[in-house]
Amino acid sequence: MDATQKKCRSLMEASITHLKRELARIRTGRASTSLLDEIRVDYYGTPTPVAQVATLAVPEPRLITLAPWDAGLIPAIERAIQQSDLGLTPSNDGKLIRLPVPPLTEERRKEFVKQAHKLGEEARVSIRNARRDAVDQIKKLQKDGEVSEDDAKRAQDSIQKMTDQFGHQVDEILKRKDDEILEI
Repeated sequence: MDATQKKCRSLMEASITHLKRELARIRTGRASTSLLDEIRVDYYGTPTPVAQVATLAVPEPRLITLAPWDAGLIPAIERAIQQSDLGLTPSNDGKLIRLPVPPLTEERRKEFVKQAHKLGEEARVSIRNARRDAVDQIKKLQKDGEVSEDDAKRAQDSIQKMTDQFGHQVDEILKRKDDEILEI
């Protein structure tokens, strides 16, 4: 039963980690290098993360700068950014690419909040699935006679408490992200 509970906890923690990673990619009004995490640049025929071919910086709250290590990559980096769904327009001076992050419109903010809540619901579903699998496993152990009814009940209660904790954690993460998105 301990192994089942540990596996359940690790699955729930993975759901939270995934949620945080996905929410980091949602654009807020502020500049952040995490916006560029998923952008791949064609580097000599290999799709390479932009962070591996340039130095990323946020010198101002609404500006991201990219300093490519190879000046010949500037057009490829600009093309990759324009083809992404970030809605950012790069400009360069031959050595440095500047990405101004415009303030979000109210409509766009609401879209991002909806997107964040959708990701939160996916995390909750994942957490509930982990709970269901663990409870099913415990019921199977009880049916096979390996665990007493009282122990099975205690384990199920423990897993439910764990599920509630992780659900509350999702709510807190979403509230922080909502505040960040709606901040003007």
